[in-house]
Amino acid sequence: MDGSARDLTPPATDTHEWILTLSCPDQPGTVFEVSRFLLQHRCTIVESQQFSDAEIGRFFMRVQFRHTGPDTLDGRALRQDFNAVADAAMMNWRLTSRADKQRVLIMVSRYGHCLNDLLYRTSSGALDLVVPAIVSNHADLKGMADNFGVAFHHIPVTTASKPEAEAQLLELVDTLDVDLVVLARYMQILSTDLCQKLEGRAINIHHSMLPSFKGARPYHQAYDRGVKLVGATAHYVTSDLDEGPIIEQEVTRVDHTFSAEAVAALGRDNECRALSRAVGWHTQNRILLDGGRTVVFS
Repeated sequence: MDGSARDLTPPATDTHEWILTLSCPDQPGTVFEVSRFLLQHRCTIVESQQFSDAEIGRFFMRVQFRHTGPDTLDGRALRQDFNAVADAAMMNWRLTSRADKQRVLIMVSRYGHCLNDLLYRTSSGALDLVVPAIVSNHADLKGMADNFGVAFHHIPVTTASKPEAEAQLLELVDTLDVDLVVLARYMQILSTDLCQKLEGRAINIHHSMLPSFKGARPYHQAYDRGVKLVGATAHYVTSDLDEGPIIEQEVTRVDHTFSAEAVAALGRDNECRALSRAVGWHTQNRILLDGGRTVVFS
């Protein structure tokens, strides 16, 4: 924290319902100042959650509110007015309209279970977001993308072509105005440079038995060792492979009666559930970074 308030907000359309998220040094009066500001602007709070991290002395808050006035709330004016409150409390903050759906680009290789789950939940309205494109280093899942009417970009990756492939990805992120990149079983390691450019806006999923059972067929490896719990971890992508801030985890108990294929099937289900919740919470602006951890207002 450099002591100055930073507005991390993207442009938003006018609407009657908004979400304010913030973090700042923990000090008395923050909730009061935010509530007073909203009351002064004829807004009523629909949902409010807060958390104080006593170890680092930092306060986190998410407020969902609705404008009660007869006119439409001017988002730009509201942000400008809130700057005074934010500056005084040294806040990092974000103010978004609920009407603005986040644009999510999905990356995948050959395993399609997480991709299919995300696309179905989006098409059914369970996830309130937009998927403008799918990127894959293989062409296997193009048919799935076509079935859901989503553009499919086949970008092969080799050691030699990796910088060019990542440049193509970043170009898509920029041209499609992407808010979040989801690695839905994308089996390529992203470069440190790409991880830094996507910091805080890329989510990965993997089985949660790491660092054990690395490499191919991890669930079959776990079965061979008689593992009793299998799970999945959804986390933000960082340059530390599979060690970014954890958003959500799912776990299922297994026993000696399970076959290797049954263990793998349960693992796939865990991955789908953990990833869909993580993506949903991120796109609803329910996650705040707390150093190497996350605050999730689920």
